[in-house]
Amino acid sequence: MNHFFYFVILILFFNSNIRLTAQSDLTYFLPSDVSYNQSIPTPEDYFGFQIGEWHLSSEQIDGYLKYLAKTSDRMIIEEYGRTYENKPLNYLTITSPENFSRIDEIKEMHAELSDPDESDEVDIDKVPVVIYMGYSVHGDEPSGSNGVPLLAYYLAAAQGKSIEEILGGSVILIAPCLNPDGFDRYAEWVNSRHKKNASIDPFDTEHRDRWPSSRTNHYWFDLNRDYLVLQQPETPGRIKLFHEWKPNLFTDHHEMGSNSTYFFQPGIPSRRHPLIPAANEELTAVISKYYAAALDELGSTYFTEERFDDFYFGKGSTYPDINGSIGILFEQAGSTGQKTETDNGTLTFPYTIRNHVATSLATLKAGLELRKTLLIHQKQFYKNAVKEASKDHIKAYIFGSSTDKALNYIFTKILLSHKIKVYELAKNYLISKNEFKGSESYIIPLAQPQFKLIQALFEKRTQFDDSLFYDISAWSLPLAFNMTYAEVSDDFDGSMIGNEITDPDFPEGKLTGNYDSYAYLFNWEGYYSPRALYRLLKAGINVKVSSDSFQYNFGTETVTFSPGSIVIPLGIQKDKMEIIREIVKEISSEDCIDVYSVNTGLTSQGIDLGSPNLTRVELPKIMILIGDGVSSSNAGEYWHLFDQRYDMEISLVEIEYLNSVDLSNYTAILMVNGNYNEIDSNKIELIKSWVSRGGTLITIGGAVQWTVSNGVSSAQFRTRQPEIGDSVFSRRPYKIRSSDRGAQFISGAIFKAEFDLTHPISFGYSNPELNIFKTSTRFLEPSNDIYSTPLVYEKNPLVSGYISKENLELISGSASIVVNRLGGGRVILMVDDYNFRAFWLGTNKIIANAVFFGSLMN
Repeated sequence: MNHFFYFVILILFFNSNIRLTAQSDLTYFLPSDVSYNQSIPTPEDYFGFQIGEWHLSSEQIDGYLKYLAKTSDRMIIEEYGRTYENKPLNYLTITSPENFSRIDEIKEMHAELSDPDESDEVDIDKVPVVIYMGYSVHGDEPSGSNGVPLLAYYLAAAQGKSIEEILGGSVILIAPCLNPDGFDRYAEWVNSRHKKNASIDPFDTEHRDRWPSSRTNHYWFDLNRDYLVLQQPETPGRIKLFHEWKPNLFTDHHEMGSNSTYFFQPGIPSRRHPLIPAANEELTAVISKYYAAALDELGSTYFTEERFDDFYFGKGSTYPDINGSIGILFEQAGSTGQKTETDNGTLTFPYTIRNHVATSLATLKAGLELRKTLLIHQKQFYKNAVKEASKDHIKAYIFGSSTDKALNYIFTKILLSHKIKVYELAKNYLISKNEFKGSESYIIPLAQPQFKLIQALFEKRTQFDDSLFYDISAWSLPLAFNMTYAEVSDDFDGSMIGNEITDPDFPEGKLTGNYDSYAYLFNWEGYYSPRALYRLLKAGINVKVSSDSFQYNFGTETVTFSPGSIVIPLGIQKDKMEIIREIVKEISSEDCIDVYSVNTGLTSQGIDLGSPNLTRVELPKIMILIGDGVSSSNAGEYWHLFDQRYDMEISLVEIEYLNSVDLSNYTAILMVNGNYNEIDSNKIELIKSWVSRGGTLITIGGAVQWTVSNGVSSAQFRTRQPEIGDSVFSRRPYKIRSSDRGAQFISGAIFKAEFDLTHPISFGYSNPELNIFKTSTRFLEPSNDIYSTPLVYEKNPLVSGYISKENLELISGSASIVVNRLGGGRVILMVDDYNFRAFWLGTNKIIANAVFFGSLMN
């Protein structure tokens, strides 16, 4: 009897996977116990095929949703942003007509619930729950977005008491496609390989998306890591929408490997961030029962409390948890096409869609039935936050760069986007040898509703309950910006708080002196200095860089021009005076650079403007090697840096074409993290020859390993040699082998390094201490050439994040950068990523220095 029972269960399980080998009807996806308004077109009516037969594009999905919004009084569709490829980012608002008539009032009540000064005045009985559901932030995880037309149809057309209760008690926000650029790349790939007889072979081309994969956006960024740092255009509008509505439930629908089943939170209990309150965890557990019931009804298998965590607040399912909401992650095994063979049987695309639709409907049920509990949680979260702030020994943060107004602006805009209150510093403040001037510094009092999020952005944490992380273990924003900041505790008082910053304009630089004088000068400290320099070089202007410092007096002000300062001599290019004048105006206004005009080459101190320590800068011509084996996310970071931030022309060249390229057309080649197994011996010799003739080869991460393995550099890696008696030789339980290995990874942590401020790679930096973000266990030995290791990790380098004891020993005193000579050129070895996810702005200039000033690194 028992054997028969298990046999039946097994048959049902496999049948649930393979049942959609043929066209299915609407009842496969949606409840069949409700009637539907016949005047509302079904997805099949609109598209001409049933959902799951083809992969929809974002344009098709938007078209259907717009059509629904025209035919139903239950929904509206609006745009909240645009992608890099100028595709609209839309969202649906769905509720009852009665709620629409007071929609602004509902939105205001949710804002008041998040304000402890006003939340007691809100009558919770009159407040609908707000539910946000987002789909397919990863473009190659299509089942979420493909299910949205079904969900929207149900909400627009379903009839009866159940749907009326959902619409009356809820405001539902649906983001149908969070990443249209990647999503459409994937749809095009799969549809162009669509077969009448779909192949289940996982090696069939339909299942093998090309490099760089469709997971990411236009610049190959993972948009599910951007919620906190807001560096991609798809994210700020979404965060703005979040804070306008303060949703109580926030769901995030993904896919995972085909041999998996279905995951929903809670995740691994030991990997929840300590700033997330226990009440959030308890509510998540209650809500999870709704998902279990929905999937049980379908016979779909699932798991919880494994594999995924709730630690990094930059993910879509974790950001809500630090903002008074409940974030829920869903992961469905992906069919990677129409259907594929897996360990659990044949997995079909419609099946993956159905599971996401089922959990979406379960979210609506949970939100409605737990409405009051969720609203009270939102209210109490912010009340508790203010109470905790009053007890914290830190009362405020002060920050501000005295030399980089653009960096201040970027930093402040991120804070304001998260509804963190920022004020001008009303008076000068001196702490630990750092003087913050009231005219150029800012203060964040912690006694405000967003106290928890402020902690999340500023904290430095080195103690953890678990040594494994699904994502990074540290991300302190001021450290990422190399921003000078300070904690204010006992000496805090209200008189330090000046005017509130609400909507700052991009700052402009200034011109000191007269146009058309002897020379123009500007320091290299500003974030957009590389963009300014490229403007000049692209226009054919003769520009020089100083390797030493000098000073000029401007009335009563003495200005020091540090190494890396840019000099534009005018006497030798008078025929270009008009062009130079216009570019200088652009540099001042658009790049936020203070430009100085001098009428003599004789300085008040230091080298003069005719010194041999001033070297002409050549226009950089940059190649980034891409293709199979190369980290697309790392390549995208640098493509984005040069193209978007510095406004520079670059070439993305696939490795397979390297033999056909005339390398003499390039001044610098950038090899990002990757294995580079596709580079054969002929291509290695091409690269070596090019470097020997004066080229600058910049290698990052795994590319450094490649240079060592192939004799392109003489660098050496540092490794730990186990000793007899070490734990690696001890007997350990097999069960914990993965944890032991995982504990030796550096998933992302922050370390202190020391700069040689006389080296060209450090131009633009004035403090020898620099915070480096590290994501690998590559440890580089300092160079045998004592002048060629410009950046070295300190003896006790850990600032924030997790690292094992063994790796902490290895990193101490190791090199972050080594410069090797090769003939007349140089190989710059960088084991770390100085542009991590486009938000580690504080080390961006290292890359700019390598590109612009590599020829100075002899």
